[in-house]
Amino acid sequence: MVDQSGIEPGFGRRFHPLGDGSGPGPAASGAARSGPLRRPAGPPRSDTGTIVLHWTMTIAMLVSLFTGLRISADAENSVFAKSLNAILPQGEIWTPHILSALTVIVCSFAYAIYLSRSGLGRRVSLKRTRVFGLEAAPKLYWGAVNVILHWILFAAVVTLLGSGVALYLGYGGPVVTIHYTACLVVLGYIVAHVFAHTMYGGLGQLLRLFRPAPIAKTAALKERPLAIAALVGVVVAGGAAALDHATGETVTSVRIAANEAPDREKLLEDPVWRRTRPVFVKTMQGANLGGTGTSMVEIRSVHDDARIWFAFRWEDPTRSIKRIPLVKHADGWHMMHNKADIADETAHYEDKFAVLFSKSAGFGSGGTTHLGPNPLPGLPSALNKRGSHYTTDGSLADMWQWKASRGGLLGYMDDMWFSTPVAPNADQIAGKTRYQAGYDGDKGRAFYVYNFVVEPPGGFRGPIQVKRLPIDWKKTTAKLGKVDFADDASDDEGSQWWMFEDESVPYSKELDDQIPVGTVIPAVLIMGKYEGSRADVRASARWRDGHWTLVATRALDTHDAQDLPMESGLAMWVSVFDHTQTRHTRHMRPVTLEMR
Repeated sequence: MVDQSGIEPGFGRRFHPLGDGSGPGPAASGAARSGPLRRPAGPPRSDTGTIVLHWTMTIAMLVSLFTGLRISADAENSVFAKSLNAILPQGEIWTPHILSALTVIVCSFAYAIYLSRSGLGRRVSLKRTRVFGLEAAPKLYWGAVNVILHWILFAAVVTLLGSGVALYLGYGGPVVTIHYTACLVVLGYIVAHVFAHTMYGGLGQLLRLFRPAPIAKTAALKERPLAIAALVGVVVAGGAAALDHATGETVTSVRIAANEAPDREKLLEDPVWRRTRPVFVKTMQGANLGGTGTSMVEIRSVHDDARIWFAFRWEDPTRSIKRIPLVKHADGWHMMHNKADIADETAHYEDKFAVLFSKSAGFGSGGTTHLGPNPLPGLPSALNKRGSHYTTDGSLADMWQWKASRGGLLGYMDDMWFSTPVAPNADQIAGKTRYQAGYDGDKGRAFYVYNFVVEPPGGFRGPIQVKRLPIDWKKTTAKLGKVDFADDASDDEGSQWWMFEDESVPYSKELDDQIPVGTVIPAVLIMGKYEGSRADVRASARWRDGHWTLVATRALDTHDAQDLPMESGLAMWVSVFDHTQTRHTRHMRPVTLEMR
């Protein structure tokens, strides 16, 4: 976006708007014509207004593009963005991405005002492309090329901003593709723009935006285009922030008497839920979910003086309970999976649901989401190289995670947390086991364990070591219901894809020899009891007609350092996992909890 007129600074032929590429032309307005048109002395320069708007827009756009590519690189099928991993920023990416996008919006409005008040609209007029039908100097052709490039940029920026706002509001699916395509167009524009300007005026054409020139005193100066443009930009930014705050969703937890506590087993059929107002949250960019990656989540809440209850209902086309099942082959037991060795399974996994509570309403789920292969230099990266959850200021975020085959259908929702990264152990440093940074379960224990010996990245590709076998393999397999490994298959209602301790015994070759090839057994063992703070959240759930319904309850205040008291003002985020390990849906805007 470089000035190329080569005329004395002013609001006539010389004065150049943000990114002008039109080349010489007639004066833009009567006011502009009143100023003197003189050839400048020395190297070509640009007016201060052009320079300020150009570089503000350029920096904001580059930050937006590179943070956006980091987000895109996290997608399972990413190719181009992931190839740029080495140069893309890492860490808490959402804040700079959204703030830079807001700056682009502000600059876009400011630019439009700037063009209007300075009388420079004809500088980007498509009429200048008529030179292609005439015999003219090559420089005029390159000027026309720059006009075309500018209109391509305008269209791409409008598409980026429109689709970005839609994504911010929770609309995913094809909007993601539109947004990414517009990003690639802008990247291509940058290369073409620099080349076209170089062809138009050589290196001096590029350097003029580093050389401010005084603005000639003309009648158009009275319009104060830069000052008015800046004022409009501030108003737009403030208005956008105010509108975002005013339109945020609030989940109102209705006060009930102690004897009105909802029956968890009745789910939303309990009459008490009729007294609540449901809040609907659009979540997006998750794995599976019928190929759309989207799921609408309904949230309700009630509380008494001691406990709080939440009811969640979300879209999920399949009931998925089988978590990386084990299948017997002629050479031993094998795990059904695609990327379980790097904690990125998206094929054979259980459905999950998570709700996060935080005192911070910051971007990136209260600042807990950090993207990139290694956002914590000096500490191990995640096995899947996608990033980690943690906080950087020592604050705590409280997370409840429902896991269908690991206690979710047995009455529990795992009580967990995000906070300061913990010190890794030797196996995590060596990359043999998963390092979760600042994410873990509360103190105590869960009652689920895995029925196999964990293998490092690259493992689980051949026979694995099973820990326990069913006492009666026929009874165990009968509880699985119909076994169908197709991606769109639903597990039978009431199926059990876990083994209790009293249904199994430690592995022995003698018992294994009695089990035929082709037998499928669960990879999850239920042993012992949920204990400690990790057992604080009780839950009941059921899948029906393409939806999961979940009712969860916990004490208002557990008086535990790893839990947040339930109180007005907490920010909430919800995530849907459709038979995927880590690729859950997300939403940008938090939901606010209000206790009444």
